[in-house]
Amino acid sequence: MTTVVAVDGPAGSGKSSVSKAAARRLGFAYLDTGAAYRALAWHVAASGADASHASSVIDALESFDYSIGTDPDGYAVHVGGTDVTAAIREPRVSSVVSLIARVPEVRAHLTALFRSIIASTDRPGIIVEGRDITTVVAPDATVRILLTASEEARMARRSAELAGEKPADVGEQLKKRDQADSKVVDFMTAAEGVTTVDSTELDVEQTIQAVLDVITNSAAARARTEGGTP
Repeated sequence: MTTVVAVDGPAGSGKSSVSKAAARRLGFAYLDTGAAYRALAWHVAASGADASHASSVIDALESFDYSIGTDPDGYAVHVGGTDVTAAIREPRVSSVVSLIARVPEVRAHLTALFRSIIASTDRPGIIVEGRDITTVVAPDATVRILLTASEEARMARRSAELAGEKPADVGEQLKKRDQADSKVVDFMTAAEGVTTVDSTELDVEQTIQAVLDVITNSAAARARTEGGTP
């Protein structure tokens, strides 16, 4: 049975780097669901469509040929024959990705895609991270985690990642992204059965270990329950 670990959390909480590192240590696959929304935003822009018009975004889905690797030691994102791994992180994509993500048809299409990728993994487990993984994409995941941190900590981390940009600008971008995404999904509050890991006071290694501990403890608890051990 494949172990599915669902990780939700806001920008700057460390969910991507921590999920990837945890997957590497466990020998699991890793799926960055946010990359799909970014890739579609890139595709919409490349096709000349207007990201602010839902109908244009939905039309773009028909020609959206997307693929992503799930190897935590190195993966690439492609749209058709174009490698967009780096391009989807550019500011022009980041500025419109929330417009893409709020379209219900987009979320339904990509959720089906994510579930297909999860089901097809050939590793003993997969860590899937994003915004609504614990509640929509994989509500029946073996382990469900909300990885969060204070706004101040998240701003500091994002500023460190985006060298060359003013901290105030980075902070404003993060706030706008959270506000826009929160209109679509609640990624700041743990749903029932979801374990919260607050990384505000933790460094990267401590956060990775905290997530690994949750995975190990949850797996052990499930094994006891399925085995009939009280």
